[in-house]
Amino acid sequence: MIRRLTCTLAALALLAGSAAAQTQLNGAGATFPNPIYSKWFSEYHKQHPDVQINYQPIGSGGGIRQVIAGTVDFGASDVGMTDAQMKESKVPIQLIPTVMGSVVPAYNIPGVKEELKFTPEVLANIFLGKITTWNDPAIQKINPDVKLPGQNINVVHRSDGSGTTGVFTDYLSKVSPDWKNAVGSGTAVKWPVGIGGKGNEGVAGTIKIVDGAIGYVELIYAMSNNITFGSVKNQAGVFVKANLQNTSAAANGVKIPDDYRVSITNSPNKDAYPIATFTWLLVPKKTSDANKAKVLKDFLSWMLEDGEKMVESLDYAPLPQDLQGRVKKTVSSL
Repeated sequence: MIRRLTCTLAALALLAGSAAAQTQLNGAGATFPNPIYSKWFSEYHKQHPDVQINYQPIGSGGGIRQVIAGTVDFGASDVGMTDAQMKESKVPIQLIPTVMGSVVPAYNIPGVKEELKFTPEVLANIFLGKITTWNDPAIQKINPDVKLPGQNINVVHRSDGSGTTGVFTDYLSKVSPDWKNAVGSGTAVKWPVGIGGKGNEGVAGTIKIVDGAIGYVELIYAMSNNITFGSVKNQAGVFVKANLQNTSAAANGVKIPDDYRVSITNSPNKDAYPIATFTWLLVPKKTSDANKAKVLKDFLSWMLEDGEKMVESLDYAPLPQDLQGRVKKTVSSL
């Protein structure tokens, strides 16, 4: 009898361990943070073998749609959810800023290895289809020491709903009245010209193989794909090439609201790269699964303590220290 009871208890313990091992969180959204999220989820799993976090990099638009519909445990986006999207969600959503990044103009011009400079007007007019060749006088004027060919410009943009698109078009709408009136901003817009690529990977891959191409990608994708990218003239009149320091500088002096929904493009800071952004996890404040809620909260706390120490090694800019403190308080209240 005792032996049978011992076996029964052992079986129950095994089942309990198996149930613990099956704790899964499923998320989807932005492609920009996918490399750092993949590292975080892997490192967290090593420390918590009973937790598996799965993430699908389907674009910010898809992440927002899925978290609104309640088909994922969390979403991810490079643009803050709109008021309408927040109201549409089945449960209240808390945005949690995770890291910062920049969107860069990356290009492939045969015979040109130099770093080009771009003014806001030139960038807008390229993507509007008003500037169509690389030796256009407007480009040559700001790059007098570069021999530019008469190569046609082949614009590459995102084909999917994308936070990267949201950031880039938000910037163009701030610096170009023509862009704002003709196209506007959003995770998906009607592009005047160009060909589409899916995800930051798709845009980066297309730029690499299409002569004369220019597109917008997150900094990490330009660097990891060894694609040349240019500097952009900021609001203070300084040409700035994106790096971790000037990406972080874009948040300096910006008033960040309690819900963390804020745009930091076209920063007035003279040291700032002008096409910078936070990226956010979209976390439901209420869930019917208490265990999942506990695990997600624990992960977020770990992310802010240990995960932030890993971001610079993957070419992301960490959250400013004061903001990290604010976000920790928000996570503790979930």
